[in-house]
Amino acid sequence: MTTDTATTDTRALDLLADFPAIPEGWAYLDTAATAQKPQAVIDAIARGYGETYATVHRGVYQRSADMTLAYEAARARTAKFLGAESADEIVFVRGATEAINLVADSWGVSQLKAGDRILLSALEHHANIVPWQMLAERIGLAIDVVPMTDDQAIDLDAMAAMLTDRHKLVALAHISNVTGAVLDAKRATELAHGVGAKLLLDGCQAVPRIAVDVQEIGCDFYAFSGHKLYGPTGIGALWARKEILDAMPPWQGGGSMIDRVTFEKTTYAPAPGRFEAGTPHIVGALGLHAAIDYVDGIGLDRIHAHEAALVAQAREKLSAINSVRLFGPADSAGIVSFAVEGVHPHDVATILDEGQVAIRAGHHCAQPMMDALGVPATARASFGAYNNARDVAALVAGVERVTRIFG
Repeated sequence: MTTDTATTDTRALDLLADFPAIPEGWAYLDTAATAQKPQAVIDAIARGYGETYATVHRGVYQRSADMTLAYEAARARTAKFLGAESADEIVFVRGATEAINLVADSWGVSQLKAGDRILLSALEHHANIVPWQMLAERIGLAIDVVPMTDDQAIDLDAMAAMLTDRHKLVALAHISNVTGAVLDAKRATELAHGVGAKLLLDGCQAVPRIAVDVQEIGCDFYAFSGHKLYGPTGIGALWARKEILDAMPPWQGGGSMIDRVTFEKTTYAPAPGRFEAGTPHIVGALGLHAAIDYVDGIGLDRIHAHEAALVAQAREKLSAINSVRLFGPADSAGIVSFAVEGVHPHDVATILDEGQVAIRAGHHCAQPMMDALGVPATARASFGAYNNARDVAALVAGVERVTRIFG
């Protein structure tokens, strides 16, 4: 896709028709929080509940067998989407938050010991901070924090200088949910592996925007949430190398994750089943499958180019407003965070909403990053495949109105 306004606008209009929850004239610019759903995903969910619903992995009747095949096909599709070697490397979870907690409570508890160190970055989402803090308090770990560069990306040069052989895990955002800064994930992997540490990547903002190949990156864990990938809420995936999953103990007990249960001893199913206790989010997996098919049908390269063009337009026009401060790198992926001098971001968002522009305002579940930026919050416009140049114009007009109202 070319990045001129006309081409971008035309493509967005074509895609906008796929999203029934976006009415005409409403600029939805909160995709980094959650993406709107295309009709193909809505239809897959409706079929799953309305025509083909049954349990999985249990029933001996035909519909249950068919649903089990569909559920496992979603796992295989997710594995292919991430470049995994096999479907057995995919664990279905509620989202990236649960995936990271799973790694902390299973791999972390079994593999780490008092005195080991974990390395995070200053721009992490709370979901990639708090589970490690809880684990650190539990077993006596130390946590180090990589600073940001001047344009609010992870400073990998600083990371290289900080790493020691006491670091056993590095956990980083592939793309920042605040600034859209894209991590050089392959270099981060090489740095972590250079001291014998594992690397976990929070891929929530990456998988809807850029092609991800975990084998090419070389990381050890990769987590994402389906609802940011135009799929349903309550479903996501953890990818980990098979040998790592095989060595991890289960973290929740119940049905499905067992081999044999007696009151004397219980044995567990192999991965990934041992990590999926209870009845899974069956239809959520079907919706995720449909979302991956939808995104792949468009092409992630095209989506990224489209969003990059909108980011460039937004940054150029917002930077022309004297009282606006922009955060993040110029080549951020789909996200523009900003502040209007003298105006709280919540007021900015409220006024924009009056003009039918929906943005996020707050700390974005990244309070340590706000502290590092020296602000209580930012306003954040985040783009999706359905946005177009008119949405950028509406955003800029709304910010100009904010400056007029507040003088």
